[in-house]
Amino acid sequence: MKFYKFLYIGDTVTDPVKIKRKLKHHAGVQAYVITIAQGADQLEVFHSTYLKQKYYRYHPPIIVGIASNYDEAVQIVVKITQECQSATGTCNLKEYLKQKAKQTITTEH
Repeated sequence: MKFYKFLYIGDTVTDPVKIKRKLKHHAGVQAYVITIAQGADQLEVFHSTYLKQKYYRYHPPIIVGIASNYDEAVQIVVKITQECQSATGTCNLKEYLKQKAKQTITTEH
């Protein structure tokens, strides 16, 4: 499992470290994840049990957010979209998240 450097965590998530550990080991956990979409879409929201499928062992998604329920996951997507809109003036979320991670790497050196 791959996690975004600046993982977005929902307000009602009580133990994100435990959830990340369970996701990495393909164990069952009651959470929703926000991932970067593989196709033309920007982001995808789905229940973490989908990650237990064999496909995701060989094609792990990049998880950018974790939420306790679907509504909270949608709120995280809205937050990411608002950040992207104010930072870039567009809604290209994939590119924004990629640049955000890249900028902090270059500013740290």
